[in-house]
Amino acid sequence: MKSNTLTIVINKPVEEVFTFILDPANTAKWVSSIETEETNEWPVKVGSIYRNSGKDGIWSQFELTELSTNTLFTLVSYPDKDFFVRYQLKALADNSTEFKYDEWVETGALDDPFTLEGLTELKTVLET
Repeated sequence: MKSNTLTIVINKPVEEVFTFILDPANTAKWVSSIETEETNEWPVKVGSIYRNSGKDGIWSQFELTELSTNTLFTLVSYPDKDFFVRYQLKALADNSTEFKYDEWVETGALDDPFTLEGLTELKTVLET
């Protein structure tokens, strides 16, 4: 599989969901494979670097390549630029948010595709 797309509706306003997922301090709260995440600057902007460490202690880096407040942001593995992840948000009429998670590789296959379980954890954390 070269790409993976998941979508979930979160019963919170789009601004709240966007702010939460953009903040690296929150990543470990909903991505079980991440122990810690940080950025080289805050607030982030296009060109900012996110670094995260998994339970295995290995650090990975991602460059923020797209950023549109309350709408989307895209991260690309850094420095190799072979793995992409995009978060897209859409405000719904009932003050909830449609959250779409896309990940893909340009060559090879996704090693460990994200699952709906992760998005369900995000929904749980934000709604409680």
